[in-house]
Amino acid sequence: MASGGVSVASLWTEVNRCGQNGDYTRALKALTKILHENRDDVTALHCKIVCLIQNGSFKEALNVMNTHSKVLGSEVVFEKAYCEYRLNRVESALKTIEGAPEQTDKLKELYGQVLYRLERYNECKSVYTDLIRNSQDEYEEERKTNLAAVVAAMSQWESTPLEDLGLPDSTYELCYNAACTLIGQGQLTEAFNKLRQAEELCRISLADDSDVTEEDIESELAVIHSQMAYIMQLQGRTDEALQLYNQVIKLKPSDVGLLAVTANNIITINKDQNVFDSKKKVKLTNAEGVEHKLAKKQLQAIDFNKALLSMYTNQADQCRKLSSSLQSQNPGHPRPVLIQVAQLCREKQHSKAIELLQQFSDQHPESASGIKLTMAQLYLVQGHVTKACDVLRSIEEFKHKPGMVSALVTMYSHEEDIDSAIDVFKQAIEHYQSEQPGSAVHLALVREAANFKLKYGRKKEAISDLEQLWKQNTKDIHTLAQLISAYSLVDTDKAKSLSKHLPSADTMAFNVDVDELENSHGATYVRKKAAKVIGETLPKEQGQVEIKKKKKKKRGKLPKNYDPKATPDPERWLPMRERSYYRGKKKGKKKEQIGKGTQGATAGASAELDASKTGQ
Repeated sequence: MASGGVSVASLWTEVNRCGQNGDYTRALKALTKILHENRDDVTALHCKIVCLIQNGSFKEALNVMNTHSKVLGSEVVFEKAYCEYRLNRVESALKTIEGAPEQTDKLKELYGQVLYRLERYNECKSVYTDLIRNSQDEYEEERKTNLAAVVAAMSQWESTPLEDLGLPDSTYELCYNAACTLIGQGQLTEAFNKLRQAEELCRISLADDSDVTEEDIESELAVIHSQMAYIMQLQGRTDEALQLYNQVIKLKPSDVGLLAVTANNIITINKDQNVFDSKKKVKLTNAEGVEHKLAKKQLQAIDFNKALLSMYTNQADQCRKLSSSLQSQNPGHPRPVLIQVAQLCREKQHSKAIELLQQFSDQHPESASGIKLTMAQLYLVQGHVTKACDVLRSIEEFKHKPGMVSALVTMYSHEEDIDSAIDVFKQAIEHYQSEQPGSAVHLALVREAANFKLKYGRKKEAISDLEQLWKQNTKDIHTLAQLISAYSLVDTDKAKSLSKHLPSADTMAFNVDVDELENSHGATYVRKKAAKVIGETLPKEQGQVEIKKKKKKKRGKLPKNYDPKATPDPERWLPMRERSYYRGKKKGKKKEQIGKGTQGATAGASAELDASKTGQ
């Protein structure tokens, strides 16, 4: 008999009734009374743990299990692992599951979730594949959705080839995960279409529920719309992407992970523009629990962008602090160092930036390619072209690439170091000769090397390259002509023997209409028509009479006041000053001084109005 005169049997009846109604708080009160009578009642303890879990009291449930661990034993392995998982103690949950005496189906389900959170995707995929194969219940669709999520994560974060598991697209969750997989494979258009399909399926599935409002549907679609915006951003449609991202932010979804990713992507679009908006958005990436919702690479990208935002907002100390922290967390990753270098360059400390890059390159040669390219760029900014070339030639994986060869030859030519440029060609040709002989890249490099040597008058050195090209294609007349020209300076006999392979003038003649070519659009020179030869006249037809046109003579203009009776001045053709009768200009009377004196006064009236000159 329990305290208060209530029997234990009636208390168990109360627990059963509350459990069926979902009233776990009331059930806990009844269980507390039962455990007051018998504190080691295993069934009561187990029921109390379940009620606490249902109410979200995971810490309290875990305390009960730890306190009564001897009594409970392995009865509550699943509950313990689940509480640890929900409290984000994922490693502890993994140990609890792996230490279980028996791997039940529900433990396997939880094991898959734990492996997913730990980003051990291959093992996670095996767990879900086994569960789908060996289980037949109403949760099969959920398992397939989880498996699709695992495949999507592998596509996004790992570079391993994926097999087609034949998962259906029957629900919007499955469609969404299939779209994420396509994004990871770079099939953006197909992924966007799949997201459209997921959106349609979501609207159809939620429209049947009368309790679901339009706002609820939009909140459910937020993750799909955010992924659509991401595809638009990757395709360069940044304005459309930004508009869709902001729509998602305005909905204020409860998923802090979705908000953080969306805000981060807006920051990447803003870059060094609209920094005020970026500073507001970055607060969303600091929400509580974000670190448990996102993958490590997502969190890393957010941290990188925070450091870059600090640089763009001229918070130099904050930028250095964040980038140094990132470097300590990711010692082999080049991006934190590049952010520090960018900050130093903004402060015009190029030498210090190069020193930092060199230090990282020496410590992490496996990640040095991008670092060395940045070093070369900084050397070029300072005008040290030869040093930049030396750095570029030290990048083993790039130094023989056609683009790199072109850049090096251009820079050496600028410095008038033709020997070094030819050496770059030589090393690249030797590399492809051993790795890909006769390939298009190999022959292209040989031709460019030959043209470069001929351009700078190194005809003797160009002979071997030209011979190699001509042997590949003996019908190449242009290369043969170049080869003959080069040999003419070294071995005239060889040049003569090779000239026999040139085609004759007759075979090289083309049926070209010269007149049409000269009169064609774009011709730079047009031959003038031949002038008519005097005396050569065409024979006139019978009855034809030659008519001569008379030209009218124009009468010359006569000067004004012309008198035909008067004799013209014989000196009229001379300038006036040179004529014998010229006497110079006559000096006229002085003009009256108008405007002198007071306002309104005149020179003539001044004497009359001067009172001092009048009689007394």
